[in-house]
Amino acid sequence: MSPCSRQRLHAELGHVSHSEFSHPARARRRAIPSVFRHGLPYSKTLSAHTSCVNTLAFSNGDGRWLASGGDDPTILLWDFHQDNVAQPSHKFIGPKANVFALAFSATNQYLYSGDTDNVILQYDLSRLPAATTGKCWTPNYENEHHTDTIRAISCHPEQNELFLSASEDGCIILHDTRIPTRHRRAVATLQHSASFNGVQYHPIMHNLFATADQRGALCLRDVRMAFGPLTQRSNEGIVQTYVTTISKPSISSHMSNPEISSITFNTTGTKLAATMLHFLPTIYSINDPFPVATCSGKNLPDGTAAPQGEKTYSNSTTIKHGSFGGPTGDEYYSAGSDDFRAYIWELPSLSTLLERRETIEFEKWSTAGDPDMIGFTTGMTEPCVPVEIDTPLCRLAGHKSIVNTTLMHPHLLHTVTAGIERHIVLHSPTPISPCADDMHLTPTNVRAVPDNNLERRHRAIRLALGLEDPNPDADDEDAIALFDEIVRSEGNGDVFQLRQWNPDMAEDDDDDTVGDDGFLT
Repeated sequence: MSPCSRQRLHAELGHVSHSEFSHPARARRRAIPSVFRHGLPYSKTLSAHTSCVNTLAFSNGDGRWLASGGDDPTILLWDFHQDNVAQPSHKFIGPKANVFALAFSATNQYLYSGDTDNVILQYDLSRLPAATTGKCWTPNYENEHHTDTIRAISCHPEQNELFLSASEDGCIILHDTRIPTRHRRAVATLQHSASFNGVQYHPIMHNLFATADQRGALCLRDVRMAFGPLTQRSNEGIVQTYVTTISKPSISSHMSNPEISSITFNTTGTKLAATMLHFLPTIYSINDPFPVATCSGKNLPDGTAAPQGEKTYSNSTTIKHGSFGGPTGDEYYSAGSDDFRAYIWELPSLSTLLERRETIEFEKWSTAGDPDMIGFTTGMTEPCVPVEIDTPLCRLAGHKSIVNTTLMHPHLLHTVTAGIERHIVLHSPTPISPCADDMHLTPTNVRAVPDNNLERRHRAIRLALGLEDPNPDADDEDAIALFDEIVRSEGNGDVFQLRQWNPDMAEDDDDDTVGDDGFLT
């Protein structure tokens, strides 16, 4: 960072002393009230991909590296130790289809990727030179044991060679790259009757991992019970099943079981967040089967109600990934939305959320004051109404289309977002930071979905058919037109109409089939 930029940053942070710069935690605590809680109004664009960006991952520890992958299909590595990150430092090739999953190993020695061609690749980052060379790096390990799209990869928190993968083939596989897979494939595979959409190691208790599937089931499992010889397995490893089926007083004929598109733990493993299709981000305490909070955009960040007719948070079209974060811990949660924004919510403490959560007796549920109130229930349990956090800390703009992925930096006051466009947007509370000097105020208005016309329909059809863009340097107009069409036809879907469920139907759901398209519709 240049001396001039350092002075500007010094001013933005309220004259943080030199001693506080040497103690980042102290500096972050001081910065919260004056900087972070005013939102992240500044941004810059990171441009190097040539198509949609589906997945982002920061390296463990200080978060030096940002890995990004998408439909190119290439993987890029951005160095956040640079004074002004603008271009990727390294490029990885090898995927032959859309990259949907990225994960760094425990010590960042390896980067793993998963794609819609059912392939997992491993890249050895210890081979990378200190300086950018322009070389395209190839994988040093390849695994093709899944038979459908790889939806998630989660690395063991301490061992570089261990990781879990979740696939739409209904399998969770426990990988150990030190051992030939053919010698242990049967004992390292958890086969399920529905597609898996997510898997995540618990960050502290390494024998535990969470899974989410296409039917909406969210479970905490134990490695020792889920894998190994059949004689040692028990209940598919499940030690906790979270309630994901929902009800509301105005509908008595059925409930709904929203599909979960992704899951994530906070860094201490006390909270688990589920991104639900046609519903809201839902927060659980890992020791409690019922959720403690949902996050919505009913209000503007200033606390006033969102204007009538204005689009707010929704998730009805694409696979989305959220993240925990914040300057002093995991007190914030972020998620992308179909309204072309990302949202950040401040989460009260678990004790506060538990105190405010309500349980309503069955006989009073149908006459509850709000007919659209949402309660979580198995059908046999009294509806549990989590706290709705309806006022976001801030809304992040800067995109022309759907935001699929939001990721908060583990230490810097930054959030990165990506989605349908080929760009990544880096958001900041200040115009400069230790890794960026040239950020500008982000326009707060978002693009409205235009009325359909012949030209936009032709663009959407061309992309849907996989026809090459005649101008590869053009903006993402074809992709934007296609997803405008999807938002028009499928946006704001009613989960109680699209995912009807009741306890008597649960057994029949086992016969459901899963589509093989690359995004959720």
